[in-house]
Amino acid sequence: MTMTRAHGFKGMVAGVLSTLMLLPLPSLASDHPPLPPEDAQEWTLRKEVDNIRIYTMDQSNSGFQAFKAVANLDVPLENLMAVMINPESCKEWVHNCTESYAFGQGDFHDRYAYSVNDMPWPVTDRDYVLRIRTRGNGDTGEVVMDLNAVPGMRAEFNSRVRVDRSDTLYRFTPNGDKTRMVWVQHTEPNGALPGWLVNNLLVDIPVKSLQALEAVAKEDKYQGYQLEWGENGNLQAVVPADQP
Repeated sequence: MTMTRAHGFKGMVAGVLSTLMLLPLPSLASDHPPLPPEDAQEWTLRKEVDNIRIYTMDQSNSGFQAFKAVANLDVPLENLMAVMINPESCKEWVHNCTESYAFGQGDFHDRYAYSVNDMPWPVTDRDYVLRIRTRGNGDTGEVVMDLNAVPGMRAEFNSRVRVDRSDTLYRFTPNGDKTRMVWVQHTEPNGALPGWLVNNLLVDIPVKSLQALEAVAKEDKYQGYQLEWGENGNLQAVVPADQP
């Protein structure tokens, strides 16, 4: 099938956005605003697909909107956390992620990962150096993850572009055998991408990843895990249920 130039350009931009938006990165500049509150009234519902709702919000001093995805995933929290602690799981559910691994010193609560996302030609592949922080509340069972870029912790490659400005939060709330997930993100994509085009396309990208995440979390290798809580009610680890 022949692809028109317009469709080809739109597909290329969608591929770029899937990389720039799905791997969360931090604020490095003083004028980079924090993430908007999850319950802010300014969120506008843009799309609803089955169990997933996507909202957007304009951001001050930015031509790019923030998005909020709210999903009721048909998998237990333990399964989702088993996915999240796997440093290679990016390749399984994050759109266009082709390489991912842990590096450096770290632990369950504060660790580091490197990942690469494939870009459609002629756009250069993007890579990410991420700091991943995880915390939990034993009273509610809720788990929160902050994923932030620390681009200076690894040398850059001439063949890849490092994206270093974005903020993301994942909030997981258990609901029986299901999990409510809230995903808030704002990213300033590198390169000359017009804000209006990015904002028109970004609502589809979280939907694809959340659908993939739900499917991946049902795979056999992510079954049989449990959350390990400390005496102070803080989350200590995610471990196999049969681990002594």
